[in-house]
Amino acid sequence: MSHDAPLDPARTAVLTIDLQNDFLHPEGAYGRAGQTGPGLPELPARVKPVIDAVRAAGGLFVSAQFTLVPRPGGAEPLIAPHLKALRPFLTTGDFAPGSWGNAAVDLLQPPDHTVEKVAYSAFYQTRLEYILKALGIETLIVGGIVTNGGVASTVRDAHMRGYRTILLTDGCGAFKPEVHDATLIALASVTEQESCEDARRLPGLA
Repeated sequence: MSHDAPLDPARTAVLTIDLQNDFLHPEGAYGRAGQTGPGLPELPARVKPVIDAVRAAGGLFVSAQFTLVPRPGGAEPLIAPHLKALRPFLTTGDFAPGSWGNAAVDLLQPPDHTVEKVAYSAFYQTRLEYILKALGIETLIVGGIVTNGGVASTVRDAHMRGYRTILLTDGCGAFKPEVHDATLIALASVTEQESCEDARRLPGLA
């Protein structure tokens, strides 16, 4: 599909990656541990007008949310070894299914669909592709955190599956701005890129 092709709103969804309380709220798992990056808490407010524009035109909002699967008996949840090494503060109750921390931030409530994800990509062993195919979605407008992790992995997987993707350049972020910028350059060959302001005015939405 041409980058200049108008969007079909009925076949378009905004897909956010990990814009949830345990990542972004001061009382969430990362906030309690003092882990954040410049501009990350402001991302939901930047993405929300894009969601509103897509919904108003007849499209959908899907929230993909990182989840740590609890072990039986309340022991430490299932955490990949590399993640445990990077984030040793993660513990029982963090990112637990159905918890406040696992939920999308208040500003983005309620999503049209929520997808629990256990790895970087929102497509990996989730129901995301089933939902998109069942609803006839062909274009994904993607934002979230972190640009070089869940966002990049999801965009690449979407590209491999034939979806048109539009990455929100200021609707995603990383813990280091230089990593965010480098990832945008690296992804330029697999995704269209627009600011949140420009995405609201794409042909088919405006």
